[in-house]
Amino acid sequence: MNNINRSMRQHDLDWIKVLATFIVFLYHCSMFFNTFPWHIKNNEINQSTIQFFSLMVGNWIMPIFFVISGIGTYYALKKRNTKSFVKERFLRLGIPLLLGVFVLSPPQVYIERVSTHKYEGSFFSFYPHYFDGLYLEIGGSGNFAFFGHHLWYLLGLLLFSMITLPLFLSGRKTDQQPKLFGLFHYFVLPVPLIVLALTTNNILNLGSWGILFYLLLYVYGYYFFSSVTLKIFVRKVGLIAGILSILSTAGYLYWVMYFGFPETVSIFSVLFMVLRVVLVWNVLFFIFYLADRYLNFSNNTLKYTSDASMPFYILHQPIIILLGFYIYNLDWAVPIKAIFIVFFAFSIIMVLYHLIIRRINWLRVLFGLKVINDSDK
Repeated sequence: MNNINRSMRQHDLDWIKVLATFIVFLYHCSMFFNTFPWHIKNNEINQSTIQFFSLMVGNWIMPIFFVISGIGTYYALKKRNTKSFVKERFLRLGIPLLLGVFVLSPPQVYIERVSTHKYEGSFFSFYPHYFDGLYLEIGGSGNFAFFGHHLWYLLGLLLFSMITLPLFLSGRKTDQQPKLFGLFHYFVLPVPLIVLALTTNNILNLGSWGILFYLLLYVYGYYFFSSVTLKIFVRKVGLIAGILSILSTAGYLYWVMYFGFPETVSIFSVLFMVLRVVLVWNVLFFIFYLADRYLNFSNNTLKYTSDASMPFYILHQPIIILLGFYIYNLDWAVPIKAIFIVFFAFSIIMVLYHLIIRRINWLRVLFGLKVINDSDK
């Protein structure tokens, strides 16, 4: 069926958001065990299965969020005026970000300092020191995590929304519609991404990519991935994108596991970065293809998990780190610890959401949810 009614809610995008949030959760669970720097590390590092998983999803998991956010911005501006859009962004993104900065980040910094023997004492005695210097990197000297640690995505999205708003509004005034998506875009649009990855990837590198790389993906989401013909296009190239995703992922994993990450600028580092961008680009299309084919429906599970995804995202990392803090020095096998963290972190988050957060309006506001009326309960 080739007719796409874009006025209807796209349930496949909701499913992508929910599943991507769960993958981020698993990814941050894996960070406790792999070789990459993180706030707290297990006393035994896993360089096989868990490391493999971290490498497999680390390149594309955050790019999918920014593309989805760009698409969401397109539809938000179609149904909201400028004042309403700005207000909604500050309420849904700004308030949870403040919660993260002042409530959820201090325990994470405290645990990092205690576990690396850089601080001794209680959390309450540490809290005033949380404002000593800016936290700019794991292992750095500053403590104040002004970006909310894992909530840097919310800060980035809030800034992107404000920076691009004049550009998007100017297009809306001329009744500009998303461009038709075709092979030209599929092959040409990755080129600016490659250029940015090669030249600016060290500028605020967060989650494997530089901030300008994410900004461009957000703009692409608004202008191109919201196209009325995107679904028709991904149905044609989805399998090819899937094959290219598998090949590029295999090439990336082989390169990293046998040769490591390139440390100096050379032809090999350029080829490595091109490979990474090709990987991300094709995984995006393959995800949209699979979601359109298998997840284009709604049910009670989607409605529930879609509402829960923001609180889940906000809570997941501090809870993972807190659980990790209590077991990182225990003499347990890595699989046992991994199961423990995944099971109990997931359970704690969902209990907090189901029994408390979703039922109390002021908590809903803190966690980026809409206020519910008595008639909605």
